[in-house]
Parts: sequence; C-alpha cells; structure tokens
Amino acid sequence: MQKAIIIGSGPAGFTAAIYAGRAQLEPLLISGPSLGGQVALSSEIGNYPGFPEDIPGAELAQRMHEHAERFGTRFESDIVTSVDLSTRPFKVVTYGNEYETQTLIIATGSSPRKLRVPGEKEFSGRGVSYCATCDGFFYMGKEIIMVGGGDAAVEESMFLTRFASKVHLVHRRDKLRAERVLQERALRHEKLNIIWDSIVTEIVGDGAVTGVQLRNVKTGEEKLFPISGVFIAIGHVPNTSFLQGQLELTDSGYIVADPDGRTSVEGVFAAGDVADWTYRQIATSVGSGCKVGMLVEQYVAELEDRAYPGKIRLS
Repeated sequence: MQKAIIIGSGPAGFTAAIYAGRAQLEPLLISGPSLGGQVALSSEIGNYPGFPEDIPGAELAQRMHEHAERFGTRFESDIVTSVDLSTRPFKVVTYGNEYETQTLIIATGSSPRKLRVPGEKEFSGRGVSYCATCDGFFYMGKEIIMVGGGDAAVEESMFLTRFASKVHLVHRRDKLRAERVLQERALRHEKLNIIWDSIVTEIVGDGAVTGVQLRNVKTGEEKLFPISGVFIAIGHVPNTSFLQGQLELTDSGYIVADPDGRTSVEGVFAAGDVADWTYRQIATSVGSGCKVGMLVEQYVAELEDRAYPGKIRLS
C-alpha cells in the first residue's frame, strides 16, 4: 500500500511530490498521457520566478520531474480510469494496475476547450496559445486575434493590447457574452477590433502561424486573414471525469476544495487547475502543490501517531 499517490504531472503534482518525497513518504505519481501537463506544451515560459531568461515549457517540466525523482518519487506513465474513495485505504485503478493508498492528491489540471479546426493542433505553441498572460509578451508589435466572447476572452484581449499592435476579437455572435462593463471597455479600446458573426475554420502557417481562415456565419463569406498569433479563450474543461460520484464537484466539473486544497473526502486533496478556474498559472499551481504536500505529510504522521512540527489544521 502507498502512503501517498499523486495523480497528474503538472507543476502542482510535481511540487506535491517534492514535498511528500522530502517527508520520506515515497510517493507514487501517476503522470497521465503526457509528462508535464499543459506546461510542457508551452514553447517559452517567461513569468516563472527564477528563470529571467525564457525557458521552454518542456525543459521546465523535465527539471521539475528530476527534482521530484531526486527525493524518491516513483513515476508511472499510466492513466487513472477510476477511484474508490468510499473505502479506506483508497483504491486507484489505472489501465495497467490497481493501487491502494492512505492519501490521494489530485492534480489532473484542466484542458483548454479547443476549436477543433485544421491547423490548431499543428501550430499549438507555434502561434496558437491558450494563455494570454503566458505568451502575450512574444507578440510585441504584432497583430493577433483572440477567439471568444466571454469575460475571459475580452479581459485577455485587452491585456494583449499591451504588447500587440492590434488585437482582433473574433466572436461568432453579434454581441459579446462578457459583463457589460467589460463590453464597454472593449468597444472603445483603440487597439481592439471586434469581428462579429465570424468563426475560425482553419489556422494556416509555414512553421508558425501566418493567418486564419474566417467565415461569416450569417453571409457564409470566407476570407484569409493574415495574422501572427491566435489566442483561444472559449473555456476550460477540468480533467475530473473519473471522479464523478466520488468527490464534490462544481457544476462545471471542478473539484470543490478549501483554499488549502482539502476536498469533501478526508485524506483526499486537490492542487492546481483542477480546483482553480481563476488563475491557472504555474506559480499558483506550485503554491497549491506545496500546501497539499505538507498536509499529506501531516495526515500520514497522524495516522502513524508520529509528531509533526508546526501542526496545520487538517479539517
């Protein structure tokens, strides 16, 4: 039986593994389909402290992996299909195995909702981005588009005007879904142009994005729109399908957790984007991973009737 299992290999999962490993809990981290999660898909990261020079996302993920491994974390490249949190120890089932554990940390993150158009996957990280705060700086003085019409799309569009020479907000309807105050700011912003009643049907480029194919949903007219970057903000989908009926989730599928990561089941903790629909940053994920790593250390200490310095409230 494991003392601690971590599901997910993004910054939150890696950080939790480092803390659990340093506590000699010998954690098992089940990494999922890709090591590093969304971070590994970012071409360059320039807003994580300690790296004044931009670092490729894959390299940062690899360094975090090595750090966790150094402190005794064991890694399994597998996908969790189900969990049973109604019994103790908890049961975790993957495609290849079944595990029992005293504690569980869920750090499976969330996935950006995709347009699902030709070129989107091909140019992801090479002109296609799902994070304005992560990648906006790389489009200094360039024209870009943002796809979406909600609060996030409008807020990120205005943020991107700090860097881009022009931001074109593409929305499939003739009015925005964002709150009124945001709409008013967007409509009067001199560097923000809204392209109404339109959708992106294809993203084109040569090594990197050079343009998008737009179609007007009312007239059917199509045109090639030259552009240097495509930002997509049409929502996120938390990776929690395997938790249905096991934990309290929001209507959108995010894990309901307190600010320190405690979930509705004692001994189960959540870290990173799987419980955070607001920030979705590497730094905030690392912070939440730190919290739950420390909580798991204390939880196991109490199960084993051991002392724990600087006791943290567990419930």
